[in-house]
Amino acid sequence: MFKGIKNLFKGRHRPKFMALDFIKYIGPGLLVTVGFIDPGNWASNVAAGSSYGYKLLWMVTLSTVMLIILQHNAAHLGIVTGYCMSEAASKFLQPSVSKFVLISAVLASILTAMAEILGAAIALQMLFKIPIKIGSLITVVFVSWMLYTNSYKKLEKWIIGFVSLIGISFIFELSLVDVKWTEAVVSWVKPEFPPGSMPIIMSVLGAVVMPHNLFLHSEIIQSRQWNLEDEEIIVKQLNYEYFDTIFSMVIGWAINSAMIIVAASAFFANHISVTELDQAQQMLKPLLGNASAVVFALALLFAGISSSITAGMAGGSIFAGIYKEPYDINDIHTRVGVGITYIFAVLLIFFVKSPFQGLVYSQMFLSVQLPITIFLLIYLTSSKKIMGKFANTLLYKILLWTTGIIVTILNVMLLISFVV
Repeated sequence: MFKGIKNLFKGRHRPKFMALDFIKYIGPGLLVTVGFIDPGNWASNVAAGSSYGYKLLWMVTLSTVMLIILQHNAAHLGIVTGYCMSEAASKFLQPSVSKFVLISAVLASILTAMAEILGAAIALQMLFKIPIKIGSLITVVFVSWMLYTNSYKKLEKWIIGFVSLIGISFIFELSLVDVKWTEAVVSWVKPEFPPGSMPIIMSVLGAVVMPHNLFLHSEIIQSRQWNLEDEEIIVKQLNYEYFDTIFSMVIGWAINSAMIIVAASAFFANHISVTELDQAQQMLKPLLGNASAVVFALALLFAGISSSITAGMAGGSIFAGIYKEPYDINDIHTRVGVGITYIFAVLLIFFVKSPFQGLVYSQMFLSVQLPITIFLLIYLTSSKKIMGKFANTLLYKILLWTTGIIVTILNVMLLISFVV
């Protein structure tokens, strides 16, 4: 009798893959997307486009493909286990190992937040002539207020709005430049390593595939409190998450590509080497007009604010995970984690001499921590003890290991480029 009743309710609530449900589900992926259209990306992409034209577009494509594989896997962990990556690391790794991994991830979040806050401060300087350090403090106060007083759902709406405005801004910028689309299409799929480009290639990788985003995605997904007892619901959420991830990452790919294309068309084509974001804005005025320069600065401001919020969320999530707790802005460990992320990020900004180089090299250093996070993720999601029947398949293990090895090789190449 009880089995019949259970089956009756199971049939009534059988998950269906419906387009309307998918539209309602969009959000987690876009929160992650702002992490790789952040000011660090702007610095890396402007440097790539102005120095090498379209030649490094392939790195955006490769990074985005790797990002889809990794972000889907991180969300997979959150949906199946109900734990974010930091919680899972604390629960399933030796304490000494988990603390090393998570402390390095907190440092990565601090470096990320530094780049995001610095980008917003540069935008405030462009728009209102506010000094960088004061602009950084203004940004931190604003994003702290946003993070400490808003729920996930409210933040998702803000972030979706910011991403939309950034996308519209670059559609406007693209309409003003003469793009060599044939060359751009070839460069999207043809790898090239121009002399001296390795640091920028690595900064592009670090700006797209970011360790804090892997932790963040697993946290956002599991925070929705799915019914982990019903396999059909788990499968449904995995399907929705996969399409949400692809949809969101493709938007990020398009915006990152647009940054390089605009820089290549406006600066490289005119033999202008850009070393500062505010220099890029100033150069846009005579080339494309005042409106272009204002739109550029506004889009940078939106990118800086939204990505600063997600960097703080990631820092809070990772720090809480050290104590085997989920992200909860009302909990002391989460609040301390967010505070540590922002305070140390601002302190670093006060010691940075060149804001532009700070942005570029912060992304490059992030890529050094990235293999640690990737191999942690592979271990967690490949374990049948942790994931049960939803552990990685052989094919997905191959994809993940290939991605991890590519990232590691690129890191070695970067170190060689500094030594030689």
